[in-house]
Amino acid sequence: MILSSIINLLLPPFPDFQTGAEMTVSSVASLEAIEKAVETLRKLRPAYESHLAFYKEIFLAQEKSALKTTIEPFEFPEDILSRKVQDELPLIGISEFKINQKAADDLFFRLCRVALQSNEMMVESAEKILKALEKGKIVSSLLFENLLAGDDGYFKITAQDIKAEKEVLAFLVYNSIKPSLVMCSRQLSIYLNSKSKQGKGYCPVCGSIPGLSTLEGEGERFLHCAFCWCKWHIKRIFCPFCENDNPKKQQYFYSREEEEYRVDTCDQCKKYIKTIDTRKMDRDLYPPLEQIATLHLDIKAKEMGLESPI
Repeated sequence: MILSSIINLLLPPFPDFQTGAEMTVSSVASLEAIEKAVETLRKLRPAYESHLAFYKEIFLAQEKSALKTTIEPFEFPEDILSRKVQDELPLIGISEFKINQKAADDLFFRLCRVALQSNEMMVESAEKILKALEKGKIVSSLLFENLLAGDDGYFKITAQDIKAEKEVLAFLVYNSIKPSLVMCSRQLSIYLNSKSKQGKGYCPVCGSIPGLSTLEGEGERFLHCAFCWCKWHIKRIFCPFCENDNPKKQQYFYSREEEEYRVDTCDQCKKYIKTIDTRKMDRDLYPPLEQIATLHLDIKAKEMGLESPI
């Protein structure tokens, strides 16, 4: 799966890490907020220094692109919309997302250049992708289209043709269209009832699985879509992957040094999801940053035999 390729690229081995035992869309942070959040995490987790520096450039480029991104509004026939909301069905399929081609094109070139400052695998692939773009061997619009179509085969063949890593190609393409995805998700959220609780573990906008969970306010739980970053309300005791709501079959672990983080696990499906307790945080929350600044929790979970659903 393309999404799996994107996420798995975020999980390289880090041998120097020490592991311890209202329905809305996640808002896009300001440039200053992103820089501040990155600086705070760099002080808290110096082992993530290079990782955070790389993603800061990714997130800042996306934020700047978002300021130039406009999307034609979605329209639904009232009967279809009512039925989808009532039956808790996703409003659209992933292939139906709209992309601002110009903004995504510009961001794609920018992110390829950011990748030139990363690790060896990223650098080698980014160089080949840029050359292929300049020579017309790959077409960005087709890359965007096939990512939304979930065509893993297309990415495999394309990456082989230009001698780049498929995961790097998918990663750069996804992050180039992400501002458009978030914009679409924000538009679509107006069709959802903000006072109701989504009873399912999949995204109410696009049907994707969650990549992150948060506890907020008086202990209310929210899930964040791994694809479009929609945020939705869910009941507190619930596995979003197998719908297990038996408290005796759910566990969690955390480190006393990082009490704002925990990993919720399910005894039934053996999957896990990282959870951030915002009530224990004294900094602003930027979910995409927290997702990549907690890779040590993914490593710990996998060491315990747990499976990431992504």
